[in-house]
Amino acid sequence: MGIQNPTKNGMEGFDMKGFTSTITKTLTVGTMMPCTDNSGAKMVYVIGALHFRGTRGRGPQLGIGDVVIASVRKGKPDMVKKVVKALIVRQKKEFRRANGTRLFFEDNAAVLVNDDFLPVGTEIKGVVAREIAERFPKVAAISAGVV
Repeated sequence: MGIQNPTKNGMEGFDMKGFTSTITKTLTVGTMMPCTDNSGAKMVYVIGALHFRGTRGRGPQLGIGDVVIASVRKGKPDMVKKVVKALIVRQKKEFRRANGTRLFFEDNAAVLVNDDFLPVGTEIKGVVAREIAERFPKVAAISAGVV
């Protein structure tokens, strides 16, 4: 998590660390993706982006490390139709790291987080990107691995 700094624009008073890589943002509103934690949600549908500043008439572009507002479409009956916050931890589209390597995953995946950007579940199936570990260390701590 970031350092408390209410004067900076950003994640509602949190001064977040910048990414060391160039994330290609290919996900958008309307994307269905699996929820890879054990919070009870299986599939989430992206309905908005948190703190996205774009151009008028253009939808938000999303990628690894973005926090989205999502609706739970499949999962436990008490979770379905809930509007939640989710963190994108994997994407199919390759992105470039600062050292020149390119990385992509075999699926798009998200993890549910609360208002303090801490994970709702206690375990994450699969690996997460190193960029997630830099910005959200609590999410990386419960994942199977960091790539």
